Amino acid sequence: MSEIKENLLRVMERIQKAARKVERDPREIKLVAVSKTVETARIKEAIEAGVSILGENYVQEAQKKIEEIGRPIAWHFIGHLQTNKAKYAVRLFDMIHSIDTLPLAEELNRRAERAGQVMRVMIEVNLSGEATKFGAEEERAFDIARGILNLKNLSLEGLMTMPPYFESPELSRPYYIQLRALKEGMTRKGIFLKELSMGMSNDFEIAIEEGATYVRVGTAIFGERKK
Repeated sequence: MSEIKENLLRVMERIQKAARKVERDPREIKLVAVSKTVETARIKEAIEAGVSILGENYVQEAQKKIEEIGRPIAWHFIGHLQTNKAKYAVRLFDMIHSIDTLPLAEELNRRAERAGQVMRVMIEVNLSGEATKFGAEEERAFDIARGILNLKNLSLEGLMTMPPYFESPELSRPYYIQLRALKEGMTRKGIFLKELSMGMSNDFEIAIEEGATYVRVGTAIFGERKK
């Protein structure tokens, strides 16, 4: 058995264990294998091992990979998306996790309308307040959500966040609780979202315990990235 397949099986076991711990159905949780900087041969190996969603951070890097690998799986965009790359993102990706402004959403909507499609999106929320991280402020997320609901070629699916990195995964928990609470607050105001994209290799079990429906896992599948 290959190293990637072993890693993937281990991650899937961890997902199932975390879900059962809080009496969730493991099938509710979708694994996004983060393939940023990973060469195509190893990505193909992961697909053969059972990966069904790949997550990319950069449009140009993803474009080259998609041209070579094709679409036997879904491609999700999880990085910061510049408005001038919206036209490419609509063509390349099945879902975008990282809407952080209404102008970006409006540009994606225009591009999706021209392409005759509906793009599935999530709003990225910066809950840590770190200047080095992208994402909308929590109070702005409501306005962005309301705006997206008026855009006919976008389908708002949920919320995404990325907390600071902690050696102890437990320290991520307050951020995941906060994102779930934001989703629940939107529900009370008539904005119904079904997805929470949160949790990475070092803390995805905590995210699952707090309601994650997408976990974004790279290192635990592909190993440490090359610098």
